[in-house]
Amino acid sequence: MRSINHKIVCGALAMLSLLGMTSCGDDFLKEDAGHKVTDALLNDETGALKMAAGLYGNLRWHFGYEWAYGITLYGCDEFTNGADLTSECWNTYDNRLNPLDLTPALGAANKNCPAVSALWDEMYYGIATANLVIDKAVNVQNEDARNKALGEAYFLRGYNYYRLFAQYGGVVLQTEPANGEVKKNFDRATEEQTLNQVISDFEQAYNMLPKDKWRGNGTWTRYTAAHFLAKALLFRQSERCNSWNGSYNKEQDLNRVISLCDEVITACPLAADYWDLYAKWTGVDCKNEGLSEILMTAEHNEDATTQGRFGNRTYNYFDPQFSNFSAGWVQRGQYIGGMDFQRCRPTEYTYSVFDNVNDARMWKTFKTVYGLNNAAKTDAKIMEENPGVTADQIPELGDEGIIFILNKKSDSRFDNDAYGSFGRGGVAHTFVNPLTGKWVPNAFAVYQNGQYVMNTYNGATSSTNVFCGINKTADGSRTGEKGDAHRDVIMARTGETYLVKAEAQVRLGKYQDAITTVNILRARGQWKQGEDRSYYTDGSMAFLKADGGDKDNSTATANSVKKNKDKSGHVLTNTEAYYATMTHTNTYYLSTGIEPTTDASDLQIKSYTQLPAEDEAILSALGCSGDYDRMLNFIFNERTRELLGEWNRWDELSRAGLLVKRAKAFNPEAAPNIKSGKHELRPIPQKFIDVLQHEDGTNLSDAEKKAWQNPGY
Repeated sequence: MRSINHKIVCGALAMLSLLGMTSCGDDFLKEDAGHKVTDALLNDETGALKMAAGLYGNLRWHFGYEWAYGITLYGCDEFTNGADLTSECWNTYDNRLNPLDLTPALGAANKNCPAVSALWDEMYYGIATANLVIDKAVNVQNEDARNKALGEAYFLRGYNYYRLFAQYGGVVLQTEPANGEVKKNFDRATEEQTLNQVISDFEQAYNMLPKDKWRGNGTWTRYTAAHFLAKALLFRQSERCNSWNGSYNKEQDLNRVISLCDEVITACPLAADYWDLYAKWTGVDCKNEGLSEILMTAEHNEDATTQGRFGNRTYNYFDPQFSNFSAGWVQRGQYIGGMDFQRCRPTEYTYSVFDNVNDARMWKTFKTVYGLNNAAKTDAKIMEENPGVTADQIPELGDEGIIFILNKKSDSRFDNDAYGSFGRGGVAHTFVNPLTGKWVPNAFAVYQNGQYVMNTYNGATSSTNVFCGINKTADGSRTGEKGDAHRDVIMARTGETYLVKAEAQVRLGKYQDAITTVNILRARGQWKQGEDRSYYTDGSMAFLKADGGDKDNSTATANSVKKNKDKSGHVLTNTEAYYATMTHTNTYYLSTGIEPTTDASDLQIKSYTQLPAEDEAILSALGCSGDYDRMLNFIFNERTRELLGEWNRWDELSRAGLLVKRAKAFNPEAAPNIKSGKHELRPIPQKFIDVLQHEDGTNLSDAEKKAWQNPGY
């Protein structure tokens, strides 16, 4: 987003006195704001608005490193770890997930493991900045400017406390600037006090923020605040708050949730097509980043100040390790929208929750085909290594190099290797795609012979690097294989607002109303009349203007870094490698076995008593009984179909009391260790507790330190 002048200002770091820190140092993103932070600045209309603009930069932290997925997606039902174990303990809940920041010396796989203190530290940094704006902006005489600055400050403070509450429960509430004071004596607020502070801040933001995106795309508006206020009120009426929420009127809270959601839904309508949100990303600051559905983003672009330490690293986390297991047939590069860091491996649940015939969201989310972009092996060698493959079956550049077949458990077409054996490039196999007549160097089905086999193709089933990844972070604008991405990261959108509303309706016992609400999302997720179900695209398209991008990547004419070659030995340019890799096809017809069609599909649910077969299978596996239990879990199934990989699954499952049950049922790596009464909250960072003192400057006793900690840690 170019419209907002981003800046994070070191002078606002007062709240980091929680950790005895007084300067932001070089670890934090800094931008030239053209001014110094002073009280006088905040008495000035222009200065106050500039200072408030700096609050937006705090959001970029969330997506600049391994914590992006570690604290939000790991240890849940949708994703487990791949073969890279950087953040393994966040997924497995083993004894390494404790109040200490995990290092290699303490058992981390490497130095990049997300620290338990990371979110705590950064959220208080943003809170400190917001407190400074709130304290001083009241002096601004211009009412419009004052309300805008205050609205943004209240929003960020509310959002940061929301994230702290969701992860830690009750935390330290600091609502006044520390003014440089290094304070070490604090009280821990209760969960009730903390969430009520969140609600109060969002209410203030809701009342003060304008309705329009006056700063440009990415501006927090009244509707952004309404969305999060609805989420906070829903949280208050959710299972995790049952020990204290009895004094709050349930119907009043939930009806307010519905009213707020309706306001957002009316003002910020859904994008016309699901893949406009993610897959059809055409380049830096492209038009789809301004869709009305998008309520909140962490903004990035090509400017150096939006990159670096907390640049957009999300493109690393969802692809399988294709360059490793493909045996060289598919080489990685900036012409492929994602890096193959194999962090987030979908579980069997995640594949099975979709109706693979009728739900277009599945095929607009999963990347099922990688085109062959390195054909250096001789035909004779291929046939020698894979007995049974004939010369006319050998693929060429641009044919299928890797395919994932997203079939169903009941699918018997591939039983007993009807089309040859499946496998990865480095292992002899003979799978020939019946739709193309070509041998596929890497071919993987989800199910074979009625068994889940996607996790069996390479190494231990608990840490395989073979899986079908998702495309929501793909970015073909990168100018280096490992360079920062330039696309905004969506943090809230109206698609989720519908699901917040539907859950509130479920909690009120209005089950059919909830189905009506969800059906609106499902209507968008249906195939449209005339739509080509075999077509695929993703944000890799930003690499070339000729293929839909806004401009050519500056590296387009250079030779491929990985020296992709054709059969004659010619080294491909990045453009040639891109065209070979981006086939714009999927495995829809191979995966479903249906005849080609351009008819519209139907995802509409007629009654809450007759849920789709996919849901019934999941509800059965969970042992759900009773309308409320079934419908609450149905909403979370629908959240997967609509919001897969969108950075909030852990918070939401913990809120609704479903984290442990669903992780045990669907995440084999989390199941052995996750415990109720402990893992619904994170440990309070020990490095914070250890610097706490009494008001007289004496240290806390061991018993007092223990009292600060969350149960079980």
